[in-house]
Amino acid sequence: MAAKSGVTTVTTAGTAVSLGSQEVQGALAICAVSTNSGVMYVGNDGAGDVSSANGYEMQAGNQIVFPWISNLNDLYVDSAENGESVAWLILG
Repeated sequence: MAAKSGVTTVTTAGTAVSLGSQEVQGALAICAVSTNSGVMYVGNDGAGDVSSANGYEMQAGNQIVFPWISNLNDLYVDSAENGESVAWLILG
């Protein structure tokens, strides 16, 4: 599988969104985009949600790699500010 990438934007702060629906064969890198002014939260509370109470906190420019995700829809993002984004890259 070739590397694939995308951007997921949280339109309304406090409303988690799925990264998408794409099979991941390999690792997944996620980065909070450099233009964000607030905090992003990444994760899944087991019920298809993430928030400031249970997500991995990412400031602008922070990144994390998930070597075990099987699909983008396994992870959700939320933000402290409207319209902020994460960029993702499937490494496979």
